[in-house]
Amino acid sequence: MPEMLTAKEMQDLLLVDRSTIYRMAEAGQLPAVKVGKQWRFPSDLVEEWLKSQTAAPAPRLAAYAPAKDFVTSKDFAPSQDLADVLPLDCVQLIQDAFAEVLGVMLAVTDLDGQPITQVSNPTPFFDLLTDTDSGHAICHEKWRELGQAPALEPRFMPSFGGLLCARALVRIGNELKGMVIVFGVAPADWPPDLEIIQQLADSLNVSTDKVQETFDAVFTLTAGEQKKVLATIQRVADILAHIGNERVSLLGRLANIARLSTV
Repeated sequence: MPEMLTAKEMQDLLLVDRSTIYRMAEAGQLPAVKVGKQWRFPSDLVEEWLKSQTAAPAPRLAAYAPAKDFVTSKDFAPSQDLADVLPLDCVQLIQDAFAEVLGVMLAVTDLDGQPITQVSNPTPFFDLLTDTDSGHAICHEKWRELGQAPALEPRFMPSFGGLLCARALVRIGNELKGMVIVFGVAPADWPPDLEIIQQLADSLNVSTDKVQETFDAVFTLTAGEQKKVLATIQRVADILAHIGNERVSLLGRLANIARLSTV
């Protein structure tokens, strides 16, 4: 008689919640039998079902390993950096598309402000910043400050030169892992006065004329457009979180299938 796995064991094996196991069993999507009021899962049929879910053949389940021997999403998420979890080529395409539609600059960073994507839709002012070491340092510091801001909801805040920036947080599992940042948006009182322009020019070691030229090409949004941008970057962050959590779950399933092959 084959070994019968419990719903808890199936939950640990497939990295889904208990209610999903029950729904799949009720729908006939998992090999299962009902013993009284409890669902049980024949290990030999589970083995065959696992084979059908992956191209690589799995050997027989001689015995079910204890749940602690299996990888769960909690084992993956805390130790993984956001750049290791997300498919960056795909994320870049998503980011580029939203930046173009919204008419702003976008980037994805970790919580320390280190970018994991290329900046989408860069302005001449951003190019001026990144042409210098001091400008790179300024960008990183401002983005790091965004990661430390206590507010969970996106909101615009003043940044370098008075330009506005905002961020939406990306959550993987139970942990905040990164940010979708929008920046380079002009405030209502744009452009700044000559004193601020001079300070910027001195800090970047460039002429005031060069700073002034780049200030003419920043993004100007109405109040309604700013509100739409804030809502949209949160949706982008939620999309990235969904992609990241799905990949974490997939990695866990693959790890468990590989572990089964050694049983």
